[in-house]
Amino acid sequence: MCDDFTKEQEDEAIRRMKLSRRQFAALSGIAAIAACAPNEVDAVSGSDPGPGTSSSREPLLLTKASEVSFATPDGTMDAYFVHPHPGTTRKKSPAVIMWPDIAGLREAYQIMATRLAEQGYAVLAMNQYYRNAKAPVLGSFMEWRTDAGRAKLRPMIDNLDSFAIRRDAQAAVEFLDAQDAVDTSRGIGSCGYCMGGPFTVYSTAAVPGRVKAAASFHGGGLVRDDAESPHKLMQKTQASYLFAIAQNDDAKAPGDKTALRAASESSGRPAEIEVYNADHGWCTIDSPVYDELEAERAKARMLALFAGL
Repeated sequence: MCDDFTKEQEDEAIRRMKLSRRQFAALSGIAAIAACAPNEVDAVSGSDPGPGTSSSREPLLLTKASEVSFATPDGTMDAYFVHPHPGTTRKKSPAVIMWPDIAGLREAYQIMATRLAEQGYAVLAMNQYYRNAKAPVLGSFMEWRTDAGRAKLRPMIDNLDSFAIRRDAQAAVEFLDAQDAVDTSRGIGSCGYCMGGPFTVYSTAAVPGRVKAAASFHGGGLVRDDAESPHKLMQKTQASYLFAIAQNDDAKAPGDKTALRAASESSGRPAEIEVYNADHGWCTIDSPVYDELEAERAKARMLALFAGL
């Protein structure tokens, strides 16, 4: 589904976000948000939210962000870690592992991680391609749609089977549990987009005693025939789930939602499963089909899920 965006959808996104095509591809209009920095930064809410963002967002917490790295069985993962600033809250925060879409960790996901941290979470946005390169591997989603972008990522994608992601999730949990900002008395959440959708389930299966909630947004490959299919792994977890499905994904595989509901019932794992009135990619802010209203609605359901951590 990541390859299915049309030029008309791109043109509509550019018109809606009031950007030039160059700005849209590079996300330069969003770069003004003080959420992203090469090393460490304090990001305060209340600044211009940039194009494609809601003007009615509630007052948010000041956050502290940094680029971090930690050991995994396969090497050294680089990631973006952002959490409420210690000066704005005396409480530690439940942690969330964020899995980006197929284009990988980039500015868009740093912004999305920061927005989630502003709601009171310690968020670790992962570079799933660390075995091959440090983030950002691509600068925007639109780069994935170029021949060069696809050629660059294809060998990296081949390294990402369910077992590799489980190892990464275990390492991420160990990193998070060692951070002063993280409340280890609370469960850990996981959220993922597109490619990252199934990674959320792999995370709950990797450390079932710690990763207690998973939110998949327009996730691909959630229902497959092999034993590692995410819907089959749910029985090995202790988590609750949100599966937010794109309308065009549902049109292509209408049986997936039924299989997910059956897996929820047979495993005894609570799951909210809904087809949204938006197309694949609608929750990612640099996607051609980003839909602010449906993205905010899906995020609200994620926050409701994570409230139970």
